Amino acid sequence: MEALRTVLVPGILPERCYDEFFLNYNLLHVECLKILLSKMLGFGIILGSIMVKVPQIVKIVGSGTAEGLSFQAVLLELLALSGTMVYSITYSFPFSSWGEVLFLMIQTLVIGFLIQHLGGRTALGVLFLGVYFAVVAVLLSPVVPMAVVTILQAVNVPAVIISRLLQAVTNYRNGHTGQLSAVTVALLFLGSLARIFTSVQETGDPLMALTYVVSSSCNGLIFAQLLYYWNVSSGAQQQKKKRS
Repeated sequence: MEALRTVLVPGILPERCYDEFFLNYNLLHVECLKILLSKMLGFGIILGSIMVKVPQIVKIVGSGTAEGLSFQAVLLELLALSGTMVYSITYSFPFSSWGEVLFLMIQTLVIGFLIQHLGGRTALGVLFLGVYFAVVAVLLSPVVPMAVVTILQAVNVPAVIISRLLQAVTNYRNGHTGQLSAVTVALLFLGSLARIFTSVQETGDPLMALTYVVSSSCNGLIFAQLLYYWNVSSGAQQQKKKRS
């Protein structure tokens, strides 16, 4: 039992919940069940995020084009992801409440580089990566005031809205969703929905919760477009293959 306590406390369960479940055998303790559910959802989201944008990356590399993807939207998404990561690290939130942001950030960086590289601007893509890592290093350093970090997180809300609207407008103008991956979009939508609950449960931070509410709404818009343009996208890809 002591070995089990070492594994579960405090990473997954607080001491009081461990006692409720394993000493008092109170398996229906509502507050502790909510904590356990939140932790399980959080780690599940993190595990899924490791591969969530891989289908998108594979689709881009396989087609040899980043058509239909907005680089401006990628930049704004990186702003939102970076703001959440820096804010969470600064305020010492548990990794289970924000960990997927780290993996989404890495995969979004790869997509941003591929957009530039496949567009014949490889040097600009390398510069983009260098500047990004330098900015993040500065934001995580002690020289940046806490107020600046909070403002950066607050900026996430309009950044998420604008980034998704840019992608939505790109889809509308093209009349299809291009190289957007259905798996990636669906996972992002479901993950952001689950994060509303986990952010309220684990951080109690209204700014974090608001960010995920907005993110869920915007991801839902892109997902709806993908369903709407599903046959159009398939037809456009088949025509392109026939031409080549």
